[in-house]
Amino acid sequence: MSAPGGAVRSPALAPFRVRAFRFQWPADLAASWAMEMEMLILGWYVLVETRSVLMLTIFASLQYVGTLLSPMFGVMGDRIGHRIVLCAMRGLYATLASVLMVAAFMDAVTPTLVLITTAILGLVKPSDIGMRTALVGETVPSAHLMPAMSIQRTTQDSARIAGALTGAGLVAVLGMSWAYVAVVIFYGISLILSTRVIETRSADHAVAAQQATPWRDLKEGVSYVWRAPHLRATMIFAFLLNLTAFPLFTGLMPYVAKEVYGASQTTLGTMVASAAGGALIGSIIMSRFGGVFAPARAMLVFGAAWLGMLLLFAHTRSPAEGIPLLFIAGVMQTMSLIPISTLLLRTSDERYRGRIMGIRMLAIYGNLPGLLLAGPSIAHFGYSFMASSYCIFGLLFTAAIALYWRADLWRGSAPANRR
Repeated sequence: MSAPGGAVRSPALAPFRVRAFRFQWPADLAASWAMEMEMLILGWYVLVETRSVLMLTIFASLQYVGTLLSPMFGVMGDRIGHRIVLCAMRGLYATLASVLMVAAFMDAVTPTLVLITTAILGLVKPSDIGMRTALVGETVPSAHLMPAMSIQRTTQDSARIAGALTGAGLVAVLGMSWAYVAVVIFYGISLILSTRVIETRSADHAVAAQQATPWRDLKEGVSYVWRAPHLRATMIFAFLLNLTAFPLFTGLMPYVAKEVYGASQTTLGTMVASAAGGALIGSIIMSRFGGVFAPARAMLVFGAAWLGMLLLFAHTRSPAEGIPLLFIAGVMQTMSLIPISTLLLRTSDERYRGRIMGIRMLAIYGNLPGLLLAGPSIAHFGYSFMASSYCIFGLLFTAAIALYWRADLWRGSAPANRR
């Protein structure tokens, strides 16, 4: 693993030299697996029980109701430590999953119960990625952030594969109740491992956090982002992707499988796994070769390519046509998202990392209008028209962002493109 003098031969594996990262990565992996299994199980349940794409979009939207709270989670992370906040969040995940597991064994699960628990989970879940990212920024040296974020991204990508295949398989073979036993176990493992992460914070950071009020912290974080053009532009671009690409890539996948393709839950699992497999390959590419890419340019180019693949996917009529496109779209997805996180962590003051990642999570709020508009649009115009409109709008707006902030995002010498 190590070259003479302690140098790491493979920069892609350098983050694992940090003890905290060695615990955080499997903790995040277990949490991501549980989340993906849970959302796939519940999404299919809601669609089958209600037979309504509107209810499916409402269910998917409830997962993001707490997005507006993400900056305050960032403030709490900066004040008391990101690890403590993350552990509390994951304790809540395990508790809610246990409620649904017991209800499933008692044959008491209803769409109303699913929507209520999803709404509670949605108050917290949008902040999970921001907290785990900020914690990586606290524990991993700046020089290793790109491979660290790439490795970190594999927790979500591999989870979509495992969650899709395992979740669908367990429900088909053992039923919802036993599938939820696996979900609870994964959440429990995540919580235990998260408690083993040691967060290193400077004395000045801790003193400053205690002297300021939470609202002042939040105001300072928003002001810090607003004053930096490259941070402001990156936040807007992240919102755009959540508004246009993510609803097509995640929330509406059960609809495509059931209504467009006329396929089963097993096919849905294969579709999700294909997209996640591509995303995992993209993460591996970025972990090995991410240093070659200028972060701001990479997020724009690969983000546009992601939208382009989804535009082609919108016009497929069978799994044989759609699955290969989903794989390529997955590759483009991670190769656009990883540079966003790296850029935000690398070009910002460590005192603001939690708040910046909390504000970054506000971009997830784009999923909510994206999903809620999708339901009526599909009902009136059909899936292909709706999806094509989203992708074309996203591509046009991406070009506008690149042109307007070209000095901050496209110029090779810009801080946002520092390798």
